[in-house]
Amino acid sequence: MDPGKLSYALGALLFITTRIAFAQAPQEPPPPAAPAGPEEPTRPSQPTPPADRVPAPAPVAAPAPAAPPAPAGPAAPPAPVTQRLGDASLTLYGDIDLYLNVMHSSSGKNIVAIQDGAILRSRVGLRGGIELGDGFKGNFVVEQGINATSGAPADTTRLFDRQAWAGLVTPVGEFRVGRQNTEVFLRGGAIDYGERTLGAVINAFGVPSRYDSDLVYISPRLSGLQAVGHYSLQGSAVDSPTQQRVYQVALDFERGPVRVGYARVAGKPAPATPVQRIVTYDNFYGNLKYGAAKAYLVYIRSNNNGPNGELFNGSSPLGNTGALIAGTDIGAETYYNIYQVSADYTLTQALRVGALYGWIRDSSGSGKNASGGSLGAFYGFRNIKLFLLADRLANDPKAGFRISGSAGLTKPFTAADDVNGRTFTGVQIGFVFRF
Repeated sequence: MDPGKLSYALGALLFITTRIAFAQAPQEPPPPAAPAGPEEPTRPSQPTPPADRVPAPAPVAAPAPAAPPAPAGPAAPPAPVTQRLGDASLTLYGDIDLYLNVMHSSSGKNIVAIQDGAILRSRVGLRGGIELGDGFKGNFVVEQGINATSGAPADTTRLFDRQAWAGLVTPVGEFRVGRQNTEVFLRGGAIDYGERTLGAVINAFGVPSRYDSDLVYISPRLSGLQAVGHYSLQGSAVDSPTQQRVYQVALDFERGPVRVGYARVAGKPAPATPVQRIVTYDNFYGNLKYGAAKAYLVYIRSNNNGPNGELFNGSSPLGNTGALIAGTDIGAETYYNIYQVSADYTLTQALRVGALYGWIRDSSGSGKNASGGSLGAFYGFRNIKLFLLADRLANDPKAGFRISGSAGLTKPFTAADDVNGRTFTGVQIGFVFRF
């Protein structure tokens, strides 16, 4: 895609939002809200009761004595740019994630570079919704990834590469259609202290992130349990709507300090191709919060990794950003077991520290194994998060996994001699600015 066209389109979105804001004052004050992370799905809210069912106001009690002021903490982050027009809302949001990456390969080569997307790929997005009454609500999201080091679009073939969907919230759940994030991708915050991004061993393996033409149902959360189902018609052909199907299922249970769940992505290759193996990514996860501490456990079983040119690892038969399974990647014949343990601790209201360790094990016995870990600290104030990370990933002689962030490194090691069988160590310092 022509970057000039991208700039024009995003500028038009911002112009429309600003014109709406000045054209009509909001009919009611916008509700205060922290900026919802676009990495998390919008789950169905409780239906608003009709006006004739709203309980009468309770009797006014005598004012209680004023309590002493609470200790001052970090200021609440500002809300995104939201304009309300009656029952409708329109929100412009985004983030810039930049960091300095200093990384060493045991080959002797080094990287010293400004990179994009350690925790969140930089992006700009527009989301909106309208109350339809009787517990129904229409909503939509369009979102474009950006390489903040250069201003270029993250995907030059698309305008809204990250998300582009519309949905309907109903009393029995939410329905969506369009380009959407996978359930595996959306559960990063439940997987480890760093939200399954830079420094996570799981992230070095690769994560199927989103698909086109995706039909989704999201159930209400009942007694702590929520179910989600996806079916992508992206590869449909005449008289063959399941030619290259991709489906997902997920269950998530959360109650009190405990959260456990399972998410699966599975893709069928094109017919009459040499590798007819269905590619799967099965993710089991759990975490437990105890006071200021939180512990995480994750297990993944997947054949979504294969050789990439001269590199022993690096391809993703399922595609990390929506490519369908071509049925030509011999990596689909090799299954891996991935284990990761993690914990974090909240030292103050603004400061959190964490650590993790993980293993990638080639269950075929061909020796494509790796292990590694990371330490991290995060300091947040208002809409800025500062972070400092130290990470390590060690490949066995026949493995070639690389450290990766929310976005792949814009300046990675690419030579086979710098990757295959090598150990990587790195330190990263940066920030995420959210608006």
